[in-house]
Amino acid sequence: MNATFVLATANEHKVHEIRAILAKNDVTLLARPRYVPDVEENGDTLEQNALLKARALVAATGEAAIADDTGLFVDVLDGKPGVHSARYAGHHASDQENVEKLLRALEGVDVRERTAHFRTVAAVAYPDGATLLVDGRLDGWIALSAVGQGGFGYDPVFCVEQLGGTTLAELSSKQKNDISHRSRAFRLLATTLLSQ
Repeated sequence: MNATFVLATANEHKVHEIRAILAKNDVTLLARPRYVPDVEENGDTLEQNALLKARALVAATGEAAIADDTGLFVDVLDGKPGVHSARYAGHHASDQENVEKLLRALEGVDVRERTAHFRTVAAVAYPDGATLLVDGRLDGWIALSAVGQGGFGYDPVFCVEQLGGTTLAELSSKQKNDISHRSRAFRLLATTLLSQ
């Protein structure tokens, strides 16, 4: 199978990760056209937001599209920031501002109670209206302070359970892509597409 999709994200970090994850598969990813406006992510779930973005690209380009939405879910915060992770500190907040707000919200919380997980939902939308949804999850906890220089978003404060507490920001791009929530979602997506 050789499939072509328009990639809905304009986030260069995500584009790089997704291309690297799908590089070994027979999937061709086209860049999001510059004329396509940002999609308002007003869904209540990651699934809804991923489909909103994928369907918007199908409508704009007439091509099948792939989109994703990711959230960080912190147990002691009742799952926040969750679906609002990218705009936790406000609609135009920087990664650092989001991280700082999260650390403030967890002040005084024992490290053993700072359990969390990342979840990525990847969506495919086709011109005929058909859709496909898969997801990937990575368990861990929130560090007391930022550690590491790599990655983006909440990576400097997300300690990976299976690595004994190393943050995502301490990993190389390849190491991160081997284990991340996004890689798990997109590897499953590639496997599902190849089986169709």
